[in-house]
Amino acid sequence: MNQFWNTTKTTLLLALLTGFFMLIGNALGGGNGMVIALLFAVAMNMAAWWFSDTMALKMSRAREVTPAEAPELHRLVETLAQRAGIPKPRVHLIDSPAPNAFATGRSPAKGAVAATTGLMQILNRDEVAGVMAHELAHIKNRDTLISSIAATIAGAIGMVADMAMWSMIFGGSDDEEGGGGSWLMLILAPIAAMIIQMAISRSREFVADAEGARILGDPAPLASALRKLEMSVSRQPMAVAPATAHLYIVNPIFGGLAGLFSTHPSTEKRIARLQELRLAPETGRGRAAS
Repeated sequence: MNQFWNTTKTTLLLALLTGFFMLIGNALGGGNGMVIALLFAVAMNMAAWWFSDTMALKMSRAREVTPAEAPELHRLVETLAQRAGIPKPRVHLIDSPAPNAFATGRSPAKGAVAATTGLMQILNRDEVAGVMAHELAHIKNRDTLISSIAATIAGAIGMVADMAMWSMIFGGSDDEEGGGGSWLMLILAPIAAMIIQMAISRSREFVADAEGARILGDPAPLASALRKLEMSVSRQPMAVAPATAHLYIVNPIFGGLAGLFSTHPSTEKRIARLQELRLAPETGRGRAAS
């Protein structure tokens, strides 16, 4: 029931994002602009469907590694994928001292996980397994596709609104009729899109935490990893493209407005929920591979 509600809520939020994009089209070009915006949104969704994994990995400068290059990480991911009942995703590393990780891919068959070199150095083996189990939960629940589509639409809303505002400023538009409303829409739509994107990401992080704990068989390693990651990111934020920040297991940008508009729920709340989980004894502890 919870999964059905989360899926329904996410679908409605994605519809709202598309609606805001159409409103911007209407503000710029009336009815024709709204139709063009709708067609553009459909095209972006199709692009996100087919190329979301490639775009996210390239923007994050992730490189695919072979089992010979990262044998321990490959073993963990393979064993956890078997527990989750999904194909083993491709494994990538990001050369960054800031510890973090994310998953992408439009379906479990096209999944990919990426971890920073900093994460592999700071976390112990069980904690890395907890992080990977969380990322596999995103792939299993198809959160990666939903997040990519949300990021694509939200990013396009911001881009189009910025271009339109600069055009109106330098074009010297003196159109008074409806001009104020158009300006207000161009300012508020990107903010609303950001809030909706935050709502989508935050609601699904709690689900992935719980599912990841079930895959691993123990919530403690993930809770411990989240605590370490939060402390490390606060000292060493990670330079990432804003459109990909919501993909990471913890918000890679710390403090300031990034903290105010975080795409992630409070780490303290996530840890508290993990500590409240009571997993069946037969699932065992989280030794992902021998």
